[in-house]
Amino acid sequence: MTQTAIPYLFMRGGTSKGPYFRRSDLPEDLDTLAEVLIAALGSGQSLNIDGIGGGAAVTTKVAMLSISEDDWADIDYFFAQVSVDDKLVDFKPTCGNILSGVAPAAIEMGLFVPQGDETEIRIRAVNTGARVVAKVNTPEGELTYEGDAEIAGVPGHSAPVQLSFMGVVGSATGAFLPTGNLRDTVQGVELTCMDVAMPMVIARAADFGLTGYESAEELDANHTFFDRMGAVRIEAGDRMGMGDVSKSVTPKFGLVAPAKEGGTLAVRYFMPWKTHPTMAVTGAQCMASCALTPGTVADGLLDRPTASPAEVVLEHASGEIDVLVDFSTTDGFSVDAAGLVRTARKLADGHVYVPQSVWNGS
Repeated sequence: MTQTAIPYLFMRGGTSKGPYFRRSDLPEDLDTLAEVLIAALGSGQSLNIDGIGGGAAVTTKVAMLSISEDDWADIDYFFAQVSVDDKLVDFKPTCGNILSGVAPAAIEMGLFVPQGDETEIRIRAVNTGARVVAKVNTPEGELTYEGDAEIAGVPGHSAPVQLSFMGVVGSATGAFLPTGNLRDTVQGVELTCMDVAMPMVIARAADFGLTGYESAEELDANHTFFDRMGAVRIEAGDRMGMGDVSKSVTPKFGLVAPAKEGGTLAVRYFMPWKTHPTMAVTGAQCMASCALTPGTVADGLLDRPTASPAEVVLEHASGEIDVLVDFSTTDGFSVDAAGLVRTARKLADGHVYVPQSVWNGS
C-alpha cells in the first residue's frame, strides 16, 4: 500500500470547514504533522486539487481533538491554519468558527458522552490556552444538527452551538493592549492594537480611503490597499511584541466604519492576505471589545453601549454577527467574557489519504 489512511470527520464549523482528526491519529512531531496536513489538504495549488481543501483560507482549516490534559477542560482542541497556495502551516492562532464544530465532533468521535437534552463541553484551545464552554442540543442523549438557528454566510437552519469564551484577554500576547496604548500611529495610520481572543490591528476604513462597506471581492481586488495594509500590519505586529509576522496569519487586521444597517459597527476582517467572506468568531470578540472600549479608533463611529453585558452587532461583508460581551469599568475597562451562537454540521466521515513518503503512520 503506497498511502497512509487517516480517520477523519469533515465538518462545517460556523462559516469555515475542514477535517477534524483525533490528535492521536496524527504524528506528534510538528514538522511531520505540517507535511501531513499539507498533503491531506492539497496545499500548494490554488484549487487544492490534490487534497480535500476547498481553495480558500476558510476551507483549509484543521481541528485536532483529544481528551484534555487540563483539569478544567473536557476536550483539548489543537488548531492548524493550512495555507491554500504556499505549503505553509500556522500553529499559532486558534479559530472560533472551526471551534463551533469541536463539541459535536468530540461526541461523534466518542471522546465525550452526551448528557441529557443539552450537553455542555468544556474546551481548551491548545494554541492559545483559551477556555470555551460549548453547549449543543442532544435530545434524549442523541446529537442533532437540526434546528432553527441561522448565521450569516451559511444557508438554511441548524441546531445552535452556544459558545462562551472565558479568559479571552491577552491570550496571544499577554496583554489587552499589547503596545500599552489605546491608539498607535504606524506609517501615518492610526490604529488600535488589541488582544481579545485574537490579536488584532484595527483601523478606520476611512483612513485607507475606503468606506468600510466594500464587498470582500472589491477589497481583494484592491492591491494598493493590501500592500499598504500588509506593511502596516507587519510593523504593528512587531510593536505588539510578536516579532516578524510577515509569514504568520496573526495579528489579524480589521477595519471599522459607522454601521449602515442598524447594527453597532460596520467591520471588515482580513485573514490577513484575503478578505474574510464573513467574520471570524475570535476576531468578532476583539472587534466588539474595540467597539466597547473608550479611546480606541472606534470612537465617534458608534453609540457605545455602557451597560454590561452588552450586545454588539457587527455588520460584516455577508451579514451580521452578534457578540455578547461581559465587561467591567471598575478599574478602567476590562473584558470578562464573550458569547456567541454558531452552528455546525457533519458533512462526511471516513479516511483521508497521504503518500507514505510523507508519513507511514508510525
